[in-house]
Amino acid sequence: MRIFSHIDLLRHGEIQGGGRFFGSTDIALTEHGWQQMWTRTEINSPCWDHIVTSPLIRCANFAQAFGLHYSIPITQDDRIKEFDFGVWEGCSAAELMNSDAESLTRFWNNPAKYTPTNAEYLIDFQARVLSAWHDITSIYAGQRILIITHSGVIRTILCHVLQHPIERLLEFDVAYATLRHIQIETLENSQLATLIPDRPT
Repeated sequence: MRIFSHIDLLRHGEIQGGGRFFGSTDIALTEHGWQQMWTRTEINSPCWDHIVTSPLIRCANFAQAFGLHYSIPITQDDRIKEFDFGVWEGCSAAELMNSDAESLTRFWNNPAKYTPTNAEYLIDFQARVLSAWHDITSIYAGQRILIITHSGVIRTILCHVLQHPIERLLEFDVAYATLRHIQIETLENSQLATLIPDRPT
């Protein structure tokens, strides 16, 4: 029997102190960031059966508010937290260009090979994100799911769905409150994931 699932990947909105490497750092949304997410989700609401969110407050606080408003159950999953940038946490790209331009340039060119000091290895990040992805697509087969998460997580899933090497994840533009839609077709023990063109804002 063929089962279709529909999964939307929503990046959080604008955060306080934006423009810096805030991966594992727990930073709140700005007022504008809240509005961005309400605007983006209300185009589609309340079509989702379940919400899965990163535990970081820039995702989880909105998930709780949105889920409560539309009576949608919510699950937090630590595996869809953002990439940990190590010593770059809280730094801007401009600051790093002044202090360590070579390391930043190498990272942009090949994030899998050139990891910031004390940061998470990209291959480990990919493994935890895809572990969550496989569980979500299995547990919620046949449902409409909203995943509220981060740009790095969304890029990793897009690489997986489109069969791009993880080294190319930074090629995807994932702006604040971006919503990407993926359809999963499950047939017996196989799955086919298709990226659906972006919905209008």
